[in-house]
Amino acid sequence: MARDVSDSTPVTSQRELVEWFEAGSKPAERFAIGTEHEKIPFYELCHSAVPYQGRPEEDLGGVRALLLGMRDKQGWSEICDGENIIGLFDERGGGAISLEPGGQFELSGAPLATIHETDAELNRHFSALKSVAAPLGVRFLALGMNPKWRLDDIPLMPKQRYAIMRRYMPKVGGRGLDMMFRTTTVQANLDFSSEADMVKKLRVSLSLQPVATALFANSPFTDGKLNGFLSARSEIWRDTDAARTGMLPFAFEPGMGFERYVDYALDVPMYFVKRGETYIDVAGASFRDLLAGRLVACPGERATLSDWANHLSTIFPEVRLKRYLEMRGADAGPRPMLTALPALFAGLFYDQGALDQACELIKPWTQEDRERLRADTPRLGLEASIQGRPLRDVARETLALARTGLERRKHLDDQGRTEAHFLDPLDRIVDGRTEAERLIEAFKTRWAGSVDPAFEQCVY
Repeated sequence: MARDVSDSTPVTSQRELVEWFEAGSKPAERFAIGTEHEKIPFYELCHSAVPYQGRPEEDLGGVRALLLGMRDKQGWSEICDGENIIGLFDERGGGAISLEPGGQFELSGAPLATIHETDAELNRHFSALKSVAAPLGVRFLALGMNPKWRLDDIPLMPKQRYAIMRRYMPKVGGRGLDMMFRTTTVQANLDFSSEADMVKKLRVSLSLQPVATALFANSPFTDGKLNGFLSARSEIWRDTDAARTGMLPFAFEPGMGFERYVDYALDVPMYFVKRGETYIDVAGASFRDLLAGRLVACPGERATLSDWANHLSTIFPEVRLKRYLEMRGADAGPRPMLTALPALFAGLFYDQGALDQACELIKPWTQEDRERLRADTPRLGLEASIQGRPLRDVARETLALARTGLERRKHLDDQGRTEAHFLDPLDRIVDGRTEAERLIEAFKTRWAGSVDPAFEQCVY
């Protein structure tokens, strides 16, 4: 999330929270695509982490210098936490840049009409970032997990909410700090037209997140060694606070809708309440108590719309509902993969025929099937199976549906191409090897058991 919301409108009933979601519905002609991705900065000469303030004694700029440089380059406005700049946003309605806990540099793209526009947005971002980062001697890893650094090697970013999370995470799972400090992802945000449309897309996307996890698997290294997974990032999420992660089994139950998601979100423990510029640590507390004005850590305070929006940003299921649906199952990867993910789900979601067929594809799967596939995919990738069918075949069928959907959208670029060509990298993977499998082979052969070549070959 680029920045926390500041809307002090009071919330007086649970119904208002449901209406907040309902307000996200929009007509199909206004559907947009948002793309977010994270990347790990490192110093090119020594392959080490980039602290917030840099290394003044070595005349090396840090994350702060990157943000200031991007501010000046793009003319975007600062997002600050106290005296520290911790992000940027485009006041003209464009994207935003934010920092993840370990300094992962995130672009939250603007809501755009086509994947062609997403591609152009990414080109502009990387062009600007290269011009700022190169003089600082900084580059960025295109991997789903830091391949080498231990947790102790990774500098902290000066964001109050992350300090709260860092204290709380070890209490509710074994890998929460790894998630915060060592992983990176690419995400796609897509719209819905109604409650029924939201439910349909949520069920399809939850069921097919393991397909995305397998196709985008790109995190086979931890602490300089093979970790036994194709997507260690995805596996880490399986041991990160079960109360706010996972496959949302209730989404497949009769009566699913905005109200049912509100019930779920109300029962996810809070991290913080923000008042002014201060983040109050309420980790483990109930939003229901804030709604009723009886939160012990904030006597007399009642919930506002910003509290609700910020709370929703601390819930991390495989697909997250806000005023859009957020796909969260993919590792970050090489530049073409950053457009492949939004292309995949835009093709499935924004063509009614493709969406209907995707519903039929996942219809026979049980909750047990979905959970088993979710558990198997980080390790097995496309070699996992569901109901005896290889996931590779499911992925191939899913890609065919998405391609047909994108072709039917008929959004052409200046070369006369539809958005379907952005799926080409995924077609090559489903017929061959994932990025993770390619890296594992390199590690065992050309790289001679070292991950250091990743800092030269797996970069943006």
